[in-house]
Amino acid sequence: MLRIEETKSRTYDERMADAVAAIPILSEEWTDHNPSDPGITILENLVLFEALQGNQITTINDATRRALLKMAGFTPAKGKCARMLLSPGEGGRYHLQANQRFVLGDLVFETRKAMDVGGCHLMSIYSMYDGEYHDGGVLLDRTYSIPFKAFGDSPKVGDGVYFICDSIPEAGEETSFYVEIESRADRNSIKDRTDNIFAEFRWECYTSEGWTEIKARDYTGALLSSGEIKLRFPEAEYEIYRGLPTEGYCIRAVLTKADYDVKPRLISVDAFLFEVWQKDTRAVSVISQRSDRVQVKSTLANEGYVLCFGRESKGESYRRYELVTTQNQNGRYCLYERGENGSFSLTFDKRIFGYEPARVKDAVRLVLYTEEVMRQYHVGRVLGYDGQEMELPFTHIVPESFCLIAKRVTDEGDELFDFVRPGVKSDGALLYHLLEESGRMVIEDAGDFIGAELYIGSLAVTEGPKGNVRAGNRFVAEGLGRDYYNPGPGCGGAFREKTEDMMERFREDVYTPYTCVTARDYEEVVAQTPGLCVKKVHAMMDELQNVVHISVMPGTDEKYPKLSEEYREAISATLSERRLITTRFMILPPVYIGVSVRTTVYVKRHFTDSREQIEERIRQIVNYMESDKNFGDVLTFEEVYSGIEELPCVEYVYELFMRPEGLGHAALRESNIYPAENCLLYPGQIDVEVITYSR
Repeated sequence: MLRIEETKSRTYDERMADAVAAIPILSEEWTDHNPSDPGITILENLVLFEALQGNQITTINDATRRALLKMAGFTPAKGKCARMLLSPGEGGRYHLQANQRFVLGDLVFETRKAMDVGGCHLMSIYSMYDGEYHDGGVLLDRTYSIPFKAFGDSPKVGDGVYFICDSIPEAGEETSFYVEIESRADRNSIKDRTDNIFAEFRWECYTSEGWTEIKARDYTGALLSSGEIKLRFPEAEYEIYRGLPTEGYCIRAVLTKADYDVKPRLISVDAFLFEVWQKDTRAVSVISQRSDRVQVKSTLANEGYVLCFGRESKGESYRRYELVTTQNQNGRYCLYERGENGSFSLTFDKRIFGYEPARVKDAVRLVLYTEEVMRQYHVGRVLGYDGQEMELPFTHIVPESFCLIAKRVTDEGDELFDFVRPGVKSDGALLYHLLEESGRMVIEDAGDFIGAELYIGSLAVTEGPKGNVRAGNRFVAEGLGRDYYNPGPGCGGAFREKTEDMMERFREDVYTPYTCVTARDYEEVVAQTPGLCVKKVHAMMDELQNVVHISVMPGTDEKYPKLSEEYREAISATLSERRLITTRFMILPPVYIGVSVRTTVYVKRHFTDSREQIEERIRQIVNYMESDKNFGDVLTFEEVYSGIEELPCVEYVYELFMRPEGLGHAALRESNIYPAENCLLYPGQIDVEVITYSR
């Protein structure tokens, strides 16, 4: 059998020496082993070929690694632009163009589409629980970070949060709130961020017909974690709500389910935000359905590099139209008139120029370039062989924003233009894929485009994970003279996953238990149950009954956390998918037993806080809820005794007694305490007598 280690380590000289040494064994007649012998020459070539084969066997290129990983179900994660929410600031409603740029240092964020923002402002916030309204105005002041209890200490169905505004967005418009929550628990992530396990809201606004429901997508888990809440407003006649100390248009979130494991505490609320994406558009393609006059407003138009294409019959390729400023020419021309603030218009008239686009779908297509792209927008020629690779002038390209213009010349000399996006398959199409991070493209099938010249048709670049900026930055909007800030961090920014990262993900997956077999497997799976805060978990196998006992301590804000029905259901659902079909499991509720400790200790002189130090050390050792100790771990007399004696203030421990305060779930044997398998210990009554030691 061929050993990979041997092919790696054996050099050509070693292989040749072994081959020459084998000649006398295989042939008595072959006695001349000098380099001049023709047989040795042939042998040298064969050995060299073997060495090259061995090197090829042990050398796996990047494409092969990706193919092997794909067979195992691992494909590279796509690159993404970071997304972020911005506050529109004070003042009335105003318009933002598509690709409006917001700058932070060397980072650029952009809008994806034209939109109207502003004009709506949050004036006051109130919460209602225990039959009273509570003023949450502190949530609107970002200079303070004072936690606000949204529903007190005992949330109930019917409790709510009321947002008072000076205006309401238009019907059908979607807006976003961002809520910052005080983080007091380590909660596992959940795949569907709108899946609220413990609580649910009904979002409403006040109208002439009373409270009218609003469509909402809540990414905070009903105020359990910081995040976004998207609201879409219905057709309605909105009215001023006068049931609160502050009057105004009112939006409220009312609890329809209130089984919180951690009670919500809010830090801040920002409303009526709009989204931007971390990308820098260098060339943009604009499509118009009108064939007579096209009006465009874009930040890129200020640079003045525009190409125009028109479709003169349905389903055919585009023709190039030149921009002119006078009407005394004949040919494929359009009248270019420049306006203000990045606007311009193009007029097509067959009576004047002799040509115009037809009234068909996507009749006119414009491409606006920056000067940087215009100087290097030619990519190359399609040569016709599969796998042709071309260098692009930019790296870290946003795949969704990229397209090529393919120019072909007919036998009659006419130029035809087609816009081609990556990965689009059809008969005769130019099929290529983009290597966006390195700025290359690979043609998989040239189709009917052999000999075509390729140009950049649209392009944006991104900084990937660099766009995941922290919250609270100030952005400058180009051309608007306004400052904006982001109440939440940028998120989601990433480059396309590298092969090395895929291999690391594969290795992690191999060592991550999916099917629970051992007790350790059960503990890891339960600890990672989506949406839960699991602080401690312990699994014990009962081989005779073929059942696994699982003890769980939730990481909630209760002094002695109980295992709620929501936790049981979520854990059971997870384990039911992952257990062996022949193995049963039983989820045990946590039990907490106090430990009483009485000790007499001789302490050194000059220590004034000896008693406090000793009590604190005992509490640290006995407190299983806050230490590395787990369910069922034995508390030994020796560890308490030595823990006290190690203190610098202690001369020696004279006597020590400890016992569990409840015998139902813990036993005292030979001065050691043995908790039950679902029992955690905590400090009970601690009595410390200190005596100053004197020689």
